[in-house]
Amino acid sequence: MQEVLNQVILDNSLRSYLISAGIILGVAIFRRLLSKGAAWLIAKMIANKNRLFDRKRFHDLVLAPLDLFILVLAFIIAMHRLTMPELLKFTIYKAAFHDIIEAIGRGVLIGSFVWLCNRMILYVSHLLQQKAALTADRTDDQLVMFFRDFLKVLVWILGVLMILKFSFGFNLSNVLTGLSIVGAALALAFRESLENLIASFVIFFDKPFTIGDFVKVESVTGSVEKIGLRSTRIRTTEKTFVTVPNKKMVDSILDNHSLRTQRNVFNKMELHLKAEPAHIAGYIAAVEQLLDQPDILDSNVYLSDTGGPAHIIHIEYFVDMGVAIKDFFKLREQINLKLISLLQTHHLELAGESDIRKPR
Repeated sequence: MQEVLNQVILDNSLRSYLISAGIILGVAIFRRLLSKGAAWLIAKMIANKNRLFDRKRFHDLVLAPLDLFILVLAFIIAMHRLTMPELLKFTIYKAAFHDIIEAIGRGVLIGSFVWLCNRMILYVSHLLQQKAALTADRTDDQLVMFFRDFLKVLVWILGVLMILKFSFGFNLSNVLTGLSIVGAALALAFRESLENLIASFVIFFDKPFTIGDFVKVESVTGSVEKIGLRSTRIRTTEKTFVTVPNKKMVDSILDNHSLRTQRNVFNKMELHLKAEPAHIAGYIAAVEQLLDQPDILDSNVYLSDTGGPAHIIHIEYFVDMGVAIKDFFKLREQINLKLISLLQTHHLELAGESDIRKPR
């Protein structure tokens, strides 16, 4: 038996082949168990510090990259026990075959680790979003999403640099020097993308709006659903989903409706010229009394113009932002109907279109 195990095939003993195959096969069979064990240890460390921990969601995110990482790691360890046979010592485009195999193995191992790190970032951001949702301030929600996207990009960049270093043997100092030159050229080529990236930092620090705000920028009006590194996503009043570059969100005149303290309503009543001054005065007094309501914070009613084609009464009032939008529309409708009713009560008529268009 010992003689059989010590028999050399392609520069390696049968024993070495069996041990390597056993390592790979054992890990392949039990990798899910191993990955679940590793996930359990990581989850235990996180769960002890966070009561919002969702074990199922965590496992769904990290098990796949952990499976791949453990399997590739086992394959690399098993292959290191073997000697590369002389038969396989050949070159492909001036690169030794065994070097190519090692580079691919290291690259996949690093890639799976980067994948795992990104999944961890996703889950940690999920926990932080849950905590942020408990506060009324939406700034922390914006902070979580911004740094989640930023860290994901940063981790992938570091992953690529690690692959260049450990898989292909590049000198990172030379790579970074070359990247700085290439980066200058790319900065010119992708100037707009860089401007959007810089604008995302401006939005984050200056806070002209946050997630959930109802804004109007140029012809787009809607609720902000996401602020990314390059663009802002807005759910419009027509329920469409619009992507606006961050540079435009910063450079354009932006009206943040959510920061209003009051809603303004303006009516202009154009009365017929035959209206009696006493009737007009009575109508103004009645409208002032009508606007004396708890939800109306301030109002102005006055005869703004006369002597022209009509007597013009200016009616303006401000409604508390705490009033729900549907209730606001209902209140506005009720006041408009009452304004019409008061005209009849005070024997007044609106000037007709032909009267208004008469030249002075």
